[in-house]
Amino acid sequence: MSPPLRVVFAGTPDFAASSLAALLQSRHAVIAAYTQPDRPAGRGRKLAASPVKRLALEHGLPVLQPESLKAAEVQDELAELKADIMVVVAYGLILPQAVLDIPPRGCLNVHASLLPRWRGAAPIQRAIEAGDNESGVTIMQMDAGLDTGDMLLVKRTPITATTTGGELHDTLATLGGKAIVEVLDALASGAMTATPQPAEGVTYAAKLTKAEAELDFQQPAGTLAAKVRAFNPWPVAWCAHGKERLRLLMATASSLRDGESPQPPGTLLEHAPDALRIACGAQGTEVLQVTRAQLPGGKPLAVRDLLNARSEALVPGLLLGHAFEETS
Repeated sequence: MSPPLRVVFAGTPDFAASSLAALLQSRHAVIAAYTQPDRPAGRGRKLAASPVKRLALEHGLPVLQPESLKAAEVQDELAELKADIMVVVAYGLILPQAVLDIPPRGCLNVHASLLPRWRGAAPIQRAIEAGDNESGVTIMQMDAGLDTGDMLLVKRTPITATTTGGELHDTLATLGGKAIVEVLDALASGAMTATPQPAEGVTYAAKLTKAEAELDFQQPAGTLAAKVRAFNPWPVAWCAHGKERLRLLMATASSLRDGESPQPPGTLLEHAPDALRIACGAQGTEVLQVTRAQLPGGKPLAVRDLLNARSEALVPGLLLGHAFEETS
């Protein structure tokens, strides 16, 4: 068997910690972990360690947290580790070319999309929002571009009509950990070569913002349902409910019942046994069917339970999504 590789890991959130955990269980030697500096978190805004830092410390790894990788002394410190390869997963800092050149076998990235589709910051959510029927992870040899490097391995997984952003995140995190270990095993034995990304099919996954989460019921039901699922658990799709917000956590596209007339977009129609039905589309001829939601001051609930507890707040005929404009 070929000798194990000496690996420096760089990552920050839970998604990255899954890959680090897989590497720690592999035959390869993780010798240090880079992660972003501790940031304020929670109601008390106390400094909190990243998931990668917590996991690294549990395993006795040296943890390095530079604000940037551009300084010569930071690059010298990386070089002194004498790693064979660097694995980067959702690190959050730009790697200058000087850093990419330090490990003899370069830097690998675990990217949560089927490159070249969804390069950029939010590939998981954008794939669901766009209605893609599959996603996956790509192990990429990093270069100076934005997710433009040659591909070493691609692993795929389906996106179903009920897949949420959180569920796809967890699936891809696990898939990414398995894939990076597979790639390192193959590289160590010299059994893998990289393939350039196709020139066609490039899309960019812009960073998520809270402003996007407000639903516009003039849009088609399929578009709205995809957004609801993509933005669960963050930033969470919502619409105005009186002077407050109704948060929508799971939805599918549906249609008007036989004999049911179109209503203004945003109108709460007669309920299904376990779903809110909201008129949508430019003419109010489509239906967003919501099966999980959260009323102001309440907990996220299946709609069946929500209707049992708070039916007076969700009376058919209620117009959602307009009160903020009317009271401003």
